[in-house]
Amino acid sequence: MPEKIPSDSVGLVKPELHHFDEPLTLRSGKVLPAFDLMVETYGKLNQAKSNAILICHALSGDHHAAGYHSMDDKKPGWWDECIGPGKPIDTDLFYVVSLNNLGGCGGSTGPLSVNPDTGKYYGPDFPIVTVRDWVNSQARLSDRLGIEKWAAVIGGSLGGMQTLRWAISYPQRLGHAIAIAAAPKLSAQNIAFNEVARQSITSDPNFHEGRYRDYDTSPGKGLALARMVGHITYLSENALRNKFGKDSAQPGSGNSNFGRDLRTGDLSFGFNIDFEVESYLHYQGERFSENFDANTYLLMTKALDYFDPSVDYEGDLSKAFVNSACKFFLMSFSTDWRFPPARSKELVENLLRAGRRVNYIEIEADQGHDAFLLPVPRYIEAFSIYLQRVHEELPHET
Repeated sequence: MPEKIPSDSVGLVKPELHHFDEPLTLRSGKVLPAFDLMVETYGKLNQAKSNAILICHALSGDHHAAGYHSMDDKKPGWWDECIGPGKPIDTDLFYVVSLNNLGGCGGSTGPLSVNPDTGKYYGPDFPIVTVRDWVNSQARLSDRLGIEKWAAVIGGSLGGMQTLRWAISYPQRLGHAIAIAAAPKLSAQNIAFNEVARQSITSDPNFHEGRYRDYDTSPGKGLALARMVGHITYLSENALRNKFGKDSAQPGSGNSNFGRDLRTGDLSFGFNIDFEVESYLHYQGERFSENFDANTYLLMTKALDYFDPSVDYEGDLSKAFVNSACKFFLMSFSTDWRFPPARSKELVENLLRAGRRVNYIEIEADQGHDAFLLPVPRYIEAFSIYLQRVHEELPHET
């Protein structure tokens, strides 16, 4: 727990549940008769309601992006490095809205919610949701909050895909689209990783075809394994070497152990956990499986797989952005092999073909895909400078 809340923190925050009675038709054709969104807000909305920023979370994220829920919290929200007074998303300047997406397990309507048609948990009956569905529900939240236009919509990874979808579906309702470590669609390799993760979950004996709550159990081992597979893809080789190596020497120097630290100093000559990296992955997987819902993980990975804005435009991604009125800022990281810089450059090329205004930076960073969550100095600097410009463009209050 924090001994005291840092001065650059948004402090203690309280989530709010927003209920929507109007039915939401999903891309699949199925209809949610009503739904809830769990939301947190930071900062103050100005009189003109022009300084609002929407935060879109990635696969395992939720509404708790910054601050603390209580003094007993062991750590702050998942993007606390970037949200708060004086931070890139400066809450002294902006009113920040963060939500848990539909299908999530942080309080918004999802597999853990009660299906009004049956009186039981949705479980596997919760319909597949897509990035487009999330953005449509977020637009309703915007209306509820009285925000006609976001100063910026921001997200990393899957959150960046939502940002792009905002620029397509609601081109007049955001001033800036900031997509970090994102891609215009998943590669076959990424889809393959997601399928391995899903099979890990559905093959767990405790999965019970997604109705594990009826059996008072959960597919914990399968979900932990899925998270272990995913976690490997979020880190670079350098990140693993530096984290689990006794020295930071580069390969070829003759004295690097390539991150092969042993737990006890000796090999077991069995199938035990010999290496520190193995212990780390097991810990990450087990901790995640205790705090996340397996059906939600299945849904989120499918949303990733299905994202491809070009499908509505004869495969031409540039046509998707022809009507977008916002400015774009894209950031990528040199060692991100899940969504490598080439994918961001692909987006840049298509945005330029569409006649859009684009800023792009590739940041040298050893941390891989997870770099967007970390205080990488060049990243923080570029992020801060751009958002300062966003603030300077805001209409002056009368």
